[in-house]
Amino acid sequence: MDDDHVITKADRDQAAQGNGGSTAAGDATSLVQAAREAVAGFGWHLMPPAAASQCVSAGPLVWERFAAHWEDLVADPYAAEKGTHRLRRYGQFLLSRDGEIAPLGHEVFVQPEESNPLYVGVERRFEPLTEAFRAEPVLYALIRLLGDVAGGMRDTAEWIVRVHPFRVVAQADSLSQPTPEGRHKDGVDLVSSLLIGRENVSGGCSTVYGADGREIAAATLSEPGTLLLSDDRATWHAVSPVRPQDIGRPGHRDVLVTTLTAR
Repeated sequence: MDDDHVITKADRDQAAQGNGGSTAAGDATSLVQAAREAVAGFGWHLMPPAAASQCVSAGPLVWERFAAHWEDLVADPYAAEKGTHRLRRYGQFLLSRDGEIAPLGHEVFVQPEESNPLYVGVERRFEPLTEAFRAEPVLYALIRLLGDVAGGMRDTAEWIVRVHPFRVVAQADSLSQPTPEGRHKDGVDLVSSLLIGRENVSGGCSTVYGADGREIAAATLSEPGTLLLSDDRATWHAVSPVRPQDIGRPGHRDVLVTTLTAR
């Protein structure tokens, strides 16, 4: 069984007053507004599966079809250097203020200074998203949702959207670290992590830290469709290692990390 869903926050009174991290129901407009205000005001927001599904108009069959693309990821050689068996792909889009989305050409992935300590300035080359993945309507709905949230952080005409589907394979004899770099930034404005699925794993707690290094939120994303959002300019984040529950067989944790950067 997956880990229980857990949220902690250092300042619980502040969370109760306005974060809205446990909102599970309501119309899509109010759900997006709650996320927008929480990220802008507190630096993070957790959107439960029911809320995320409503915001992107996705039912169980849509999520099931989308999750099938995680069977078509390829090995990440850079994570392998650190002992983690991770699969991934990578793609870029341009999102306009009015919601138009255009694919961008495939490029090397480089993270800026003052972000990821392992890979600053390193040109990493990943396989592109498949055409079938890029054609998924739920992907476009998610990008527009993230654009609405990011609009509360910064006023810009266009966002560069970077899409990273990940699978971390949990094996008894490997480190299985979703974030081999540890606590880090992505060098963007908005960072999001959408849980796609977990199979035979424990661990994988996502933690958000304030600028001063203080833990402000932690969640083990256990139910597919759970969406964690954070302001990458004001926070740091990390994910704890995953382990197979049954050490006799591998497990995996599938997520979609999507970031937005003002152009």
